[in-house]
Amino acid sequence: MSVKIHELVKYCDQLLQSDRFRDYAPNGLQVEGSARVKRVLSGVTACQALLDAAVEWEAELVLVHHGYFWKGESPAVTGIKQRRLKTLLKHGINLVAYHLPLDAHPELGNNARLAALLGLEMEGPLDPATSPAIGNIGRLEPGLSLAALEQRILGRLGRQPQVISGGDHEIHRVAWCTGAAERMIEQAVAQGADAYISGEISEPVVHIAREAGIHYLGAGHHATERYGVQALGEHLAQQFGLTHRFVDIDNPV
Repeated sequence: MSVKIHELVKYCDQLLQSDRFRDYAPNGLQVEGSARVKRVLSGVTACQALLDAAVEWEAELVLVHHGYFWKGESPAVTGIKQRRLKTLLKHGINLVAYHLPLDAHPELGNNARLAALLGLEMEGPLDPATSPAIGNIGRLEPGLSLAALEQRILGRLGRQPQVISGGDHEIHRVAWCTGAAERMIEQAVAQGADAYISGEISEPVVHIAREAGIHYLGAGHHATERYGVQALGEHLAQQFGLTHRFVDIDNPV
């Protein structure tokens, strides 16, 4: 079976409510290719290696979390950007990307899928004043020690987290936001979380965690954001009778 690309994108826009987000890049169809789609290849980032995999598999659509045309970047189509766009256009491959909408979706989103993977019971938004909310706050029952949560992340994400201890307390109340959301630790502190999980870590966050008495676990930007795009790809495959394949281009960050 196949579906018209614009029908598929319209469905995704509505499903993810993309018009509600003020984002750093355009959401939806970023590069137009063939008019109809049978094969969807998904990945975290639209790097050249992912595009090459799409060409080899003869995919009509590349579906990603991190696409192109970010705010502040040069508009010149040269170098890496030229090679990537040339690959897509030469082979008639559509590029569809969803950034914040794919973080926030309550079932298919990165934060929802990470919660399911780690056994976190979602209670609500990390920052109630922000709408749509991106991060979440919830519970971990039964509670775990910091070392035990570290081992759970390692076992289920296959990634050794960078851990900053905030004390010797057990973890029951957990806040999390995937990707580069380390500074949302301040909202986690305000919500009374015992621990905060994100993707990356910056130098000031180390001191915030220690001084506020909250554990911080940096589980990898790439590693925490592998699951939303997979869930969306599988959902589209079932919805439209398509073939879907996820390709994990490893990234240590």
